[in-house]
Amino acid sequence: MHTRVWSAALLGIEAVKVGVEVDIAGGLPGLVIVGLPDSAVQESRERVRVALKNSGFAMPQRKVVVNLTPADLRKEGPGFDLPIAVAILLASEQAPADGVETTLFLGELSLDGALRGVAGVLPMAATAAKLGITRLIVPAANVREAALIQGLRVYGCAHLREVAELLQAPERFTPAQVDPLQELHQQAGQMGLDLRDVKGQHLARRALEIAAAGGHNLLLVGPPGSGKTMLARRLPGILPTLTLQEALEVTQIYSVAGLLPERGALVNQRPFRSPHHSASGPALVGGGSIPKPGEVSLAHHGILYCDELTEFKRDVLEFLRQPLEDGLVTVSRARQTVTFPARFTLVASTNPCACGYYGDSVQACVCTPHQRQQYWGKLSGPLLDRIDLQVQVGRLKPAEMVQQPTGEDSATVRERVQKARQLARERFAQTLHIQHNAQMQSAQIRQWCQLSPENRSKLEMVIRRLGLSVRGMDRLLKVARTIADLRGQTSPYLDWEDIKEAVQYRSLERLTGLQ
Repeated sequence: MHTRVWSAALLGIEAVKVGVEVDIAGGLPGLVIVGLPDSAVQESRERVRVALKNSGFAMPQRKVVVNLTPADLRKEGPGFDLPIAVAILLASEQAPADGVETTLFLGELSLDGALRGVAGVLPMAATAAKLGITRLIVPAANVREAALIQGLRVYGCAHLREVAELLQAPERFTPAQVDPLQELHQQAGQMGLDLRDVKGQHLARRALEIAAAGGHNLLLVGPPGSGKTMLARRLPGILPTLTLQEALEVTQIYSVAGLLPERGALVNQRPFRSPHHSASGPALVGGGSIPKPGEVSLAHHGILYCDELTEFKRDVLEFLRQPLEDGLVTVSRARQTVTFPARFTLVASTNPCACGYYGDSVQACVCTPHQRQQYWGKLSGPLLDRIDLQVQVGRLKPAEMVQQPTGEDSATVRERVQKARQLARERFAQTLHIQHNAQMQSAQIRQWCQLSPENRSKLEMVIRRLGLSVRGMDRLLKVARTIADLRGQTSPYLDWEDIKEAVQYRSLERLTGLQ
């Protein structure tokens, strides 16, 4: 007898509907799986056979052929255990087939028949809803995650016997109910590390506020112990909360990567990823024989923090250029090409030279000019050109070290940031895919970063003095727009004071001699 049920396979962070066909025919007893399965799917033969027996069902003593369609798509992972087992039960008439045409099955089987959670359920559930699936049966560990998608009846089962009972008498079971908005605001009060703990560093604090308000990339340069890492790790505390759409996008990525903090929980905090400087290029942008998201995608709608930036290999840092510009990364492999979202804010910190004390007010630098040039030569001009805010973090004075912190706390700064972001959202309400000022394209810059004739002449002088590229000038204007937003200014014309403040955050290029 022949039957078919539905499952899904991942393609990047998207999912593809997969048909699981089973035919029981004559021949020697055995279970054959075809349709380009990987080794984990091939091993399903033994897991399914033993799980059926230990759950009180009979494995047909004839040849069983399982075909996974489409046949040219690589199938990976243990998530096909449950649909294969269900299809065998239907084909051998041990369970009813009512409603399976609009049902999608996902789950790994233990040898005793218990269901175990699998990765990537959220994007699979989203795809199922788009393709007309009305019922989703998943392991109990994945039920909250799948129920985030509205319009589906989601059932979480703990055992294969429970799945069979659900097919036999669906009226006895209640679908899971999850309120995505409630999940989103569950931890809204948690802000992480507080900016109030930072002593001094008024310029760097201001740069953090501008970076948070406009989504601008930030580079902190200073001697050891000046507080660069301390500042960077407090940036998430002043970022605006995730919207529901952003939270679902981030949760999809973490679901595919198998990194959800709690199985099925919505990610409701902006990501903060801090890869080690020994990380490889594929670790940053994603890779593998079947591509998985890398650090730039795991930082989507959040922060990618590169501590000791100049210790990263130069060729690895060049991997960041495309995602910084496009907000996505494309990974090509022999079998498939996938695109991962990567709209993140880059925050980096580094010492000013190899010894770490160039320009320090207390300890003298022992590096030669050639050594300093070599040190900064690890960062290419095009990469530095994509960093909007370049700030020097100096050593604290003794009086600042011993006094109590006197700066604003994160909650106060975050309130200003949220107001500035709201201005940007209202401004770009009719423009798709632009949520903050750093994402502005040429048309939006011309419209919202206009200059008076006098300010235009002054800006020309600044461009000549700093040797800015066209990209550098555009990024300077975007920063000035964010500074104006923090003041609540809605006029499309920029004040010179805002431009002048933005200019001081581009001075690192002049100080290091790098363009």
